[in-house]
Amino acid sequence: MLNPKCFNFLTLFISLLSLPSPTIPQSSSLTNFLHCLHYGSDPIVSQSIYIASNPAFQTILQARIKNRRFLNPETLKPVAIVVPTRIDHVQGTVICAKDNGLQIRIRSGGHDYEGLSYRSNVTFIILDMSNFQSIDIDVKTETAWVQSGATLGELYYHIANKTNMHGFPSGICPTVGIGGHFSGGGYGNLMRKYGLSVDNILDIIAVDALGNVHDRASMGEDLFWAIRGGGAASFAVVVSYKIKLVRVPNKVTVFRKGFTLEQGATDLVHKWQQVAPNINEEFFIKVKLEPSFINGNQTVTATFIGFFLGRREKLLPIISKTFPELNLTQQDCHEMRWVETTLFWAGFPIGTPIETLLNRTIWTPLFFKNKSDYVKSVIPKESLNKIWKMTMAMMNRNDINKTRFDLECSPYGGKMNVIPESNTPFPHRKGNLFLIQYAFSWIDEGNNVSFNNIKKLRKLYDGMTPYVSKDPRECFLNYRDLDIGSNRSNETSFDDAKIYGRKYFKDNYTRLTKVKASVDPNNFFKYEQSIPPIK
Repeated sequence: MLNPKCFNFLTLFISLLSLPSPTIPQSSSLTNFLHCLHYGSDPIVSQSIYIASNPAFQTILQARIKNRRFLNPETLKPVAIVVPTRIDHVQGTVICAKDNGLQIRIRSGGHDYEGLSYRSNVTFIILDMSNFQSIDIDVKTETAWVQSGATLGELYYHIANKTNMHGFPSGICPTVGIGGHFSGGGYGNLMRKYGLSVDNILDIIAVDALGNVHDRASMGEDLFWAIRGGGAASFAVVVSYKIKLVRVPNKVTVFRKGFTLEQGATDLVHKWQQVAPNINEEFFIKVKLEPSFINGNQTVTATFIGFFLGRREKLLPIISKTFPELNLTQQDCHEMRWVETTLFWAGFPIGTPIETLLNRTIWTPLFFKNKSDYVKSVIPKESLNKIWKMTMAMMNRNDINKTRFDLECSPYGGKMNVIPESNTPFPHRKGNLFLIQYAFSWIDEGNNVSFNNIKKLRKLYDGMTPYVSKDPRECFLNYRDLDIGSNRSNETSFDDAKIYGRKYFKDNYTRLTKVKASVDPNNFFKYEQSIPPIK
């Protein structure tokens, strides 16, 4: 393992001075930035930097833009994209950008819902961490080192290559980058048993605003706390994580079963709210609610997607006792290895080869806008009927092949009730029944299409106000949403930041601003929803 003390600002600065000056394009801050990095004279550095004149620039830029809303001429492009292969390149990028007044956007997988890892309204560069893909699994110690540019799918695949008895609590989308996912908390179907991704991080290697490399020991517990769920891009560039692997049975069980309103979905969803957060922590039963048309008639379909850390013969008696209305049968239940469930949850057919987890370009990017909410009390049936009407209003018959909308409801409880709110910046613990993700995507191009679809989503979100958390109306950072408050690209108003900060972090927001003041008092790492240093 590298020694952080070997990589400090002075060492890097001396090494940069020892290189000859390159010949580079002329353009003010960009020119100075490239000179600082010795673009053109150091072949390794030069191969890692893409400027607009480079034929590969557009390809590199678009390769990890997952939301097509930001693939348009109006979105300001970076003046350069740095795709480092070594940690000293990360250090150099931070130092040279800071010295030349350039803002940095840090990108791992490119899944930031609002595109804040690759866009800005001021002159900026992208620090693309996708080449940092190393994953080192140590089954004996039940730990792993994983770099921030690796994907969740790659992590799952490498774990399975070493052991069938371990997994890791993270998300269901295999192309999501480790850096962004862990930065916001990271959750998946193991969270009721083992908590979030950030609850299972043991160490971190990161580059701070001065260009110094730290591990947990040298960065201190405050910064280590902040970058596990507090939005790491406000504080540092995370290079790698040491994680604790969790134990899973050799075989686990999954199921998927759908019901329309006409088949009793309202009663089932009402019962689900009472069962899913309180059932045995080996269970994770999610419900997806989506408008649909069956035989020409509009309805809402509730699909219950379940995961159980055990065999079906143990699952069925528990479900029969706690949730008999689901009418779950042996034929509904499928046993498989844990790694195979990650493909099931991502929507792949049973039997899909696990090598699919290594494919970073599985899906074609769509236009989308997502939002989130937390529910703390059971929503009564009469209110569910109102929600169904709002849900059906999101689509009409002409939208069937053009748009997709669903409410994805993920239960809490279990381990999430045990871990204190202040243990990490992620505060949404005890007291929450479930998390809602409002996911709205479409294929038609045009700003007017996006405007109208986002308007519809905001109307539904407003209509959900009586049924969700209040003071603040809580939101999940991994489901970033600029509607809840933001700053300008190059400014960070403390008062404006407090609005979105409390929704994401509740009382943990104040501690985050204090950590920010101690590690980045001049606010180099900033973006529209970053953490400001406390006044």
